[in-house]
Amino acid sequence: MRILLHSPYYAPELISIGKYNAVMMQWLAQRGHEVRVVTAAPHYPGWRVSQGYSAARYSRETLQGVAVWRCPAWIPGRPGGAARTLYALSHALSSLPVLLWQALWRPHIVIAVEPPLLSFLPALIAARACGARTWLHVQDLEVDAAFDLGILGGARARGSALRLEAALLRRADGVSTISAAMGARLRGKGLPPERVLFFPNWADELPVDPPGVDFRQMLGIPAGHRIAMYAGNMAGKQGLETVVEAARLLQHRSDIWFVLVGDGPARLTLQTVAQGLAQVHFLPLQPLSHLGALLRAADVHLLPQRAAAADLVMPSKLGGMFASARATVAGAQPATEVAAVLKDKGLVVPPEDAPAFAAAIESLCDDPQRAAQMGANAQAWVRSELARDAVLGRFEAALERLCQPVSRSA
Repeated sequence: MRILLHSPYYAPELISIGKYNAVMMQWLAQRGHEVRVVTAAPHYPGWRVSQGYSAARYSRETLQGVAVWRCPAWIPGRPGGAARTLYALSHALSSLPVLLWQALWRPHIVIAVEPPLLSFLPALIAARACGARTWLHVQDLEVDAAFDLGILGGARARGSALRLEAALLRRADGVSTISAAMGARLRGKGLPPERVLFFPNWADELPVDPPGVDFRQMLGIPAGHRIAMYAGNMAGKQGLETVVEAARLLQHRSDIWFVLVGDGPARLTLQTVAQGLAQVHFLPLQPLSHLGALLRAADVHLLPQRAAAADLVMPSKLGGMFASARATVAGAQPATEVAAVLKDKGLVVPPEDAPAFAAAIESLCDDPQRAAQMGANAQAWVRSELARDAVLGRFEAALERLCQPVSRSA
């Protein structure tokens, strides 16, 4: 197959959508498919363009055997609701000529990834120009999340966004998403069940610890003390204020340390709020070669969420946390998919409830045998349900079924 991916997120971004886009396209290229990518300059999660790249010009490079075209985009320093909309619109407009030029290559399928939903519009135009199939992969239900979390507001704006979403969904030949709950929401928006594929974010085996990389020693945390860790994007939907408040409530426990790893628009605010908490450390995003050592340094992983985010997103970081064989404390409502996945793998408390979050962390730190069993359950579940080759193999098969008529005519 000839596969064209359109998304503003791609390698060398280390986490979230960019990471999964890159691994997916590299995997498909290794399977013998011809793949190309139209994207933006790397900028996530810090919303700062990476060194050596420009958000103001077009460029082309090859990464791991994949041809990558980068198009200009306005990268907001403070990505609020209106700013994110302008960001998505700027990239959609600048990438349309490149996508139309790629249509001359006659791809069999054009894939767009939401968020942002607007990425699908130029992808759809390019696909129609060359008779290709279209696929929309939904990592977050962007429209629902934006209004439910208060990032955007107004009944009229919500109605317009929902109508645009419905129109784009109807025109996709295939739609996939990363959780069963999000799939149910998509079907509730009018998509027939047979057009919605469950395509979860896979979890790789974590790399072995590089020589000399010891995060506990680096941070000066004594042996025998416990580490509660959050690693990932630092933005509004994570509700990371709950973690800082839990650390404040556990100040009397000199043996429990909090480590927050990552970047994003909320990081500076969190650091300000955490001032004076001696046992809270912040670290930048770590290279992939250090990921195993980082995640295994934790005794307990933390997955806070805002209450309004229930079943609108499925945190991609969960796979890596489980793969590290550590227990997790998550903020989630009992009936959500996150709560169901965490069964026997950690503790679930009400979202945005700092006292409950602190109590759960303390409980697992004081019962290492229970925490170890939960971690072993989590690792076993990842290996059976989220193996990369199995997940991507199912996705590849779905693409091939969809593309058969197009491949013959091409």
